Amino acid sequence: MNKWRWAAMTMLGLAATPAWAAMKSQPLEWQHDGTTFSGVLVYDDEGDARRPGVVMVPNWRGVNASAIAKAEQIAGDDYVVLVADVYGKNVRPKDNDAAAAASKPLREDRELLRARAAAALDALKAQAGKVPLDASQIAAVGFCFGGTTVLEMARAGMPLAGVVSLHGGLSTPAPAAAGSGKVPILVLNGAADRGVTAEDIASFGSEMDVAKADWQFVNFSGAVHCFAESDANSPPGCLYDPRAAKRAWKMMDNFLEERLGD
Repeated sequence: MNKWRWAAMTMLGLAATPAWAAMKSQPLEWQHDGTTFSGVLVYDDEGDARRPGVVMVPNWRGVNASAIAKAEQIAGDDYVVLVADVYGKNVRPKDNDAAAAASKPLREDRELLRARAAAALDALKAQAGKVPLDASQIAAVGFCFGGTTVLEMARAGMPLAGVVSLHGGLSTPAPAAAGSGKVPILVLNGAADRGVTAEDIASFGSEMDVAKADWQFVNFSGAVHCFAESDANSPPGCLYDPRAAKRAWKMMDNFLEERLGD
């Protein structure tokens, strides 16, 4: 892990990437089932040494400037990050009502959500040789709706080194099959998140145990939904929590370092 990147993260949360980093953000399109998807590939292009990849699924607002800023923080000079589009190129929600409408079909059809997430994973892997990516080492990270998405990727047994869900939904209509747990999972949850019930937490733990998954669940006291996103400012239900965010980002960074061998 780059020490300067971590110092910037701990002091500034999701502040701008350090000036010395030659951070590159380039659009990436792919096709799935007749739909064109458009994400953003983010990496430091100083040097050509191959590095692991991360599929980053944004919150329900999808691919936007805020999501790209988070990807830059995750990427540093350690990873190639794809900001994944699961809605389609022409779907860019401008507000929460539009985001709810865009995400609803995917929340209701988890097989479709999994298929679109898998397509994004394939799109990232296909960039090996074009960008400094080691396609044999890829993890997934998601915020809010994106956290829900990466948990579905793990449940589906996609070839990932690990997944991290930050304030994502835990419940699913398609739980992991018994003994199917292949992907290590880190869940970072706000203890005061009204969207995640005690029943959700208990059911998730039972599901993961039945699947024999390698999983860890962390509750941050007092934190509500969106706690790890520095631009979240819709109290009382969606609010940035600097204390919880600092710890969550460090836990995520340590998990990725462990799982991706960085």
